Amino acid sequence: MTRTITVGLDGSPASLAAADWAAHEAQLRNLPLRLVTAWEWQAPAFAPATGLGVPVPPRDLQRASAQQLLAQARSRVAEASPEVPVAIDEIPGLPVPALLKAAEEAELLVLGSRGLSRTAGYLLGSVSQAVLATCERPVVLVRAAEHGVEEEPPEPSVREVTAAFGHRDVVLGLDLHKPDDAVIDFAFDAASRRAARLRIIHGWTPPPYYYGGELMPDMNDGMVKQVRSELSDVLRPWQDRYPALEIHAQATIGGAGRHLVDASYDAALVVVGRRTRRAAVGAHIGPVTQALLHHAVAPVAVVPHD
Repeated sequence: MTRTITVGLDGSPASLAAADWAAHEAQLRNLPLRLVTAWEWQAPAFAPATGLGVPVPPRDLQRASAQQLLAQARSRVAEASPEVPVAIDEIPGLPVPALLKAAEEAELLVLGSRGLSRTAGYLLGSVSQAVLATCERPVVLVRAAEHGVEEEPPEPSVREVTAAFGHRDVVLGLDLHKPDDAVIDFAFDAASRRAARLRIIHGWTPPPYYYGGELMPDMNDGMVKQVRSELSDVLRPWQDRYPALEIHAQATIGGAGRHLVDASYDAALVVVGRRTRRAAVGAHIGPVTQALLHHAVAPVAVVPHD
């Protein structure tokens, strides 16, 4: 069965931006696009306990609203990208389990991410975070606008998405201690399909006896050379596999999260990994990925791996 690029819609400008981005990605991968929405509503968790409850529309009205949302999104995508096959599906059930189920048949799942303020464009809502933390397929989070604003941004078209991100670098956050082929392959493939430069960032922390390198300059030079050598060793087979791809690799002192956020301001896509943990305490995203997801500007791809 052919996998799809699947988009979860909720009617927000962010989810429509996700549909635009996903249509462009479907073109790049020559895959069909699937638009889905969960049409079972529930009262918000923060609703006041008045005893009266929060009114929930009847099920037939919920489903009709979902159908209207999907029809409008399909028309929007079809007008901008008529060559992309588009399927729609309203799924009974709550959003998180419905999206996780839809992702099982997807090449990747694309969700909208809302920017809430000028100073901190927080990407994750409760649904996005729950899906991201447990989804076994790659998840891409897309902002409604390139920079978070307090007011609702105008809805971008597929062409505007391509113009904004189509000629920028793909950025990969690489963990040299536990490099994973699935994460690296996703980034190399994304850059190759876009004919973009791949920028690879590895953040590392010197040992406690480093002292800024001033007291032990020889040791300082040795550590830097070792990190660069390890980075080259990890990337060499991938460079051989993608000989036409322009690659810029950098090992930066300090946590990778801040460097990835900075790089996201002029990136087409930022790719990071999420280690799959099946523990009793629940799923875990990881501090670098968490920081990036809260502050990044470009779309962010999170690739799960063992």
